[in-house]
Amino acid sequence: MIKSLKYFLFLWLSVAFTSLIFAQTISTTDKRILKSKEDSLKFLAKNLITDSLTESRMRSDSLFVKTMIRSLQTKNSFFYPFDSVQGISKIYAPDSSFKIFTWYLQYDDYYGRQRGFIQMRTKDGTLKGFALRDNSEFTEFPNSISCSDSNWIGAVYYNIIKTQFQNKNYYTLFGNDYHSVRSSKKWIEVLTFDEKNRPLFGGDFFSFEEDSTIKETQHRFGFEYKKEASTFANFVPELNVILFDHLISETAEQENAWTFVPDGDYEGFQWRKGKWVHIEKVFKDKLQDGQAPVSVPYFDTKKTTKKSEGIK
Repeated sequence: MIKSLKYFLFLWLSVAFTSLIFAQTISTTDKRILKSKEDSLKFLAKNLITDSLTESRMRSDSLFVKTMIRSLQTKNSFFYPFDSVQGISKIYAPDSSFKIFTWYLQYDDYYGRQRGFIQMRTKDGTLKGFALRDNSEFTEFPNSISCSDSNWIGAVYYNIIKTQFQNKNYYTLFGNDYHSVRSSKKWIEVLTFDEKNRPLFGGDFFSFEEDSTIKETQHRFGFEYKKEASTFANFVPELNVILFDHLISETAEQENAWTFVPDGDYEGFQWRKGKWVHIEKVFKDKLQDGQAPVSVPYFDTKKTTKKSEGIK
C-alpha cells in the first residue's frame, strides 16, 4: 500500500522527540511507579486477549481497567507510552491534546465488545479522562447519529489525523470493529470536543454530494466485510485523501455483507470546507491482483487541482 517515506520519517522523528520530552516530564519516582504498573498491565492485557476461559478474560479485563485508572492517576502519566502493553491500542492525537486507549474483549465466538478510554492532556499533570462505553449493539442506525463517551460506537483505533476548518480542530479516527463471527467492520469518524471539552463522536461530516447517485450526509462512515478478507482504510498523505477499498460480494449476494471482499478499486474522501467529500473512484485504472495503486488519480497531486483544506 502507498506510503510516504518522508511522512513516516517525520512520524519516527516525532516519536523519538516525544519520548525525550516524556523522559524530561515524568519524575524519577513516578517513572518507577508507572513501570511497576506497566508490568501488571502487560500481564493482564495478555490474559484478557489470550486466556481460553471467558470468565478469566472478563476478570482480567476488569482488573486491567482498575489498574490502568490507578496508573493514569500518577502525575504526568499522559506522557508515559506503556509500550510493553501489547494488544491494547494507544495512540496520541497529532497535537498531543489527548491520548486514546482502545481494545477488544471477546466473550465467545459470537459476541464481544470494544472498550476504551480517552485521557486528556492537562497543565498540572493530573488525570482527566472519559471512559468509552460501547453501545453498538443497541444502536440501530449508527451512520446517522452523534455519540458521547457513554453511547460510543466501539472500535479499536489504529490512526488519528487532525483537520481544521474555521479555526476549529477535527480529529478523524480510523478503527476496526470485530463485529461478528462472519464479518468485521471498519469505521471512519470525526471526533470533536464541545464547549465543556467533552468528546463528541460523529456529525454531518461525510458528504456524498458529488456522487452519481446522491445520498444523505452521514455522521460516520463504515463498511462491513468478510471476516477473512483484508481491507484498507486510512489517510494517504501524498494524495491528501482518505483511501478505502471498494467492496463487492464474492458470491453475488449483495444483501449479505459477510460475503464482501475488495475488488481492486478504491474509493476515497477529501477534506473540503469542514466535510469529508466522497470520491466514487479514486484511480482511473482498475488494479490487478498484487498491484499497488499508482495509476493516475482522480486529482493531480502535483498541480493540486483538488486541494484539501486544513490537513494537519
